[in-house]
Amino acid sequence: MNKKRIKYILANVLAFVPDKTILRIHYAIKHHRLISFKHPKRFTEYVQCYKVFYRNPEMLRCTDKFHVREYVKEKTGTDIYLNKLYQVCDKAEEINFTKLPQKFVIKTTDGGNGDNIFICKDKDNINIDNVITLINSWRNKRYDIISREWAYKGARKSQIIIEQFLEDDNNEDCSIDDYKFMCYDGKFRFLWVDKGRYSHHLRGFWNENLEFLYNVRSDYPTFDTPPVLPENIKEMIALAEKLSKGFPFARIDLYNIKKRIYFGEITFYPCSGYVKYSPDTFDFELGKYFNLTEIHK
Repeated sequence: MNKKRIKYILANVLAFVPDKTILRIHYAIKHHRLISFKHPKRFTEYVQCYKVFYRNPEMLRCTDKFHVREYVKEKTGTDIYLNKLYQVCDKAEEINFTKLPQKFVIKTTDGGNGDNIFICKDKDNINIDNVITLINSWRNKRYDIISREWAYKGARKSQIIIEQFLEDDNNEDCSIDDYKFMCYDGKFRFLWVDKGRYSHHLRGFWNENLEFLYNVRSDYPTFDTPPVLPENIKEMIALAEKLSKGFPFARIDLYNIKKRIYFGEITFYPCSGYVKYSPDTFDFELGKYFNLTEIHK
C-alpha cells in the first residue's frame, strides 16, 4: 500500500476531528513551528486560515475542472482561453478511446494538488484496461477531508474530462511553461513560473513590476538567468486579475504557447500552504497582501 493510500485512509478515519486541530498538527509537522490562527503573518499561515474561515460558494465551481470552464467564460465573455475538450464522462468505462487523438490528457474534475492527471503521448502504447482502473481509483478523493481544503467540498460530482494535450516545441522534455499569477483581491502581486517539469524542474518568482527575484527559492531550484517572459504578459495579467476578482486570494495558472494564452486552473490553497520559502522572509512578504480581517471578525 503506497503512502498516498495510507494518507487517504487515515484522513477518513480522522474526519471527525475539527479542521483547526488537524491543520495545527499538519502545519507543525511540515514547518516545525506552531501556527497562529488569530494573528497570521505568514502566507503559509493565511492559507490555513483561508481553509478554516473563508466560505465563498463561487469557490466550489472554480475547483471543479469541468464547471470552472463556465466560470471562465462568464468572467471573460469568451471561450478563447479554454483548452479543447474532447469528452466528459461519469466513469472511465464511458471513455471512447477510438475517437481520441494519439495524444490527450485525462483528469478527474475533483482532483487537486497536481494529482489525478493521466498524460497520453501515444495512444497505441497504452493499456486501456489499466488506464480505466487507474482513472476510476482517483474519483471521489475528497480533498476537503484529506487537506481540509473547503473549496473542494462542493464538486457537484466526480467526473472525468479528456482534453487536448498541449505541447511547446521549444521545450525538449514535452513540458509546457506554467505561469502562476498570485492575486489578492483581484490584484496581481507575484508571478511564479515552472519550467522543465518532466526533466530539470526550475521555479522562479517575479514581483508585480515583473522584476525577477533572484534570491527567492521554494521547492525547486531557481533560474541562473531568468527566462524572457511572453510578449503578451500584460494580457495574461489582465486575465488573471479578472478571474481572481472577488476572492481574498487566488492563484491563476495560465499557459502561453506560440503567443496563445490557455487557462490552466484556479488554486486557492497553493501546495496546501506547506511550501517552504527561502529566504524565510518571503513567506511574510507573500502574507502581507492577504486580507482576512473581516472574516476573522
